[in-house]
Amino acid sequence: MLHFRIVLQLALLSRFDAFISEPVLKEAGNGDKIAAAARLKALDGFKELEINGACGDLATALISDGVIPSQYPEDALHIAVAAIHGIDVIVTWNFKHINNPATRYQVRESVERHGYSCPEMCSPDEFLGETYE
Repeated sequence: MLHFRIVLQLALLSRFDAFISEPVLKEAGNGDKIAAAARLKALDGFKELEINGACGDLATALISDGVIPSQYPEDALHIAVAAIHGIDVIVTWNFKHINNPATRYQVRESVERHGYSCPEMCSPDEFLGETYE
């Protein structure tokens, strides 16, 4: 329930433009039907980023560079969509493949090597900082 409240709080922070992409919506819709419906409703006000060929190319590069395991193409796509669209920050609970010190470094290096600016990656708690109670 705590994570759900953080998502709601993120959605209500009017000083930020919040975006999502199809991989986020797909993941939010997984699991318990009632919880999934609540997560999707919380994400309803977010603008959805388009997935285009450049997103697919960068996602493939993140996997072929060995940054994201090939079993998790949705994680590579999540990063690629944000980078292609110039998003400043990826807010995620995915500590295994996206938001950990080693991976953040490798992701940044790969994304920048392919000519894009890499978004910062942090947890909702880190992102909210002092605004979170």
